[in-house]
Amino acid sequence: MGFFNLFSKKEKKQTLDEGLQKTKTSVFEKLTRAVAGKSKVDDEVLDNLEEALVTSDVGVETTVEIIRRIEERVARDKYVGTAELNRILREEVGAMLSESGNTGAGYELPEGVKPYVIMVVGVNGVGKTTTIGKLAWQFKQAGLKVYLGAADTFRAAAVEQLCIWGERADVPVVKQQMGSDPASVAYDTLQSAVAAGADVVLIDTAGRLHNKVGLMNELAKIKKVMKKVVPDAPHEVLLVLDGSTGQNAFEQAKQFAETTDINALAITKLDGTAKGGVVLGISHQLGVPVKYIGLGEKMTDLQPFDKEAFVESLFDQQ
Repeated sequence: MGFFNLFSKKEKKQTLDEGLQKTKTSVFEKLTRAVAGKSKVDDEVLDNLEEALVTSDVGVETTVEIIRRIEERVARDKYVGTAELNRILREEVGAMLSESGNTGAGYELPEGVKPYVIMVVGVNGVGKTTTIGKLAWQFKQAGLKVYLGAADTFRAAAVEQLCIWGERADVPVVKQQMGSDPASVAYDTLQSAVAAGADVVLIDTAGRLHNKVGLMNELAKIKKVMKKVVPDAPHEVLLVLDGSTGQNAFEQAKQFAETTDINALAITKLDGTAKGGVVLGISHQLGVPVKYIGLGEKMTDLQPFDKEAFVESLFDQQ
């Protein structure tokens, strides 16, 4: 199912460039120091590059893999000048993102799947409910019928916030009393959505990690109950992470990956932070594609993740 473009490529690029400015500046300062006084990519340059990437929140495992690939290129090509390093970095980072399934599909929905059910997970405070609201708004702007399910029944603020976003996006929100069974809310949401002929359903879930067993059981129950209404639901389990927290986002991602089958990522709050390198590391280490990135407060600042545009913006020397 096609999704019409809510903003032009020029507008998207400008938002991306502005949102990644601090990360880009930080990365380039470190890369410049890594090659200072050198004309050739040698062991010292690679050591400096490794340090630059690790301290840019790319993550140790991903950095080691990037360095390994560059070493292979240097060995194969015999001589690689430091002027070529930026191009090689772009190519290898782009290749790694492709290997993790980053297709840039974003708001594109598969044909013949109705309703398309997205279960949204993530700890409190990462922008999970805000992300759901922005997704709902953009789907609605595309002419799709959207339903929201307030299955985070342990926090009154979460239900209230989702209802506010429902009003902004002009989409219905299915909710129950505080403390209700989250799976029951999900079940009611899907029943209502199917009866109304909805195209997309977004289910908000509780964001507690202090009790992983309880969280795992709860998410498993929600999935099981949803299948009674839509047999292949959820079609997408979207993990929302706060990019500005850097390595903390890595840890959250790993813990959620242990508790549920995540198949998509949304990384928020990348504007105003120098930790945008976390996008590369998390997608690579989990082997899960980044579907959306948050670059500001506006509805349209939640962009579909375009790996080519991201790499170009991050490593553009202009």
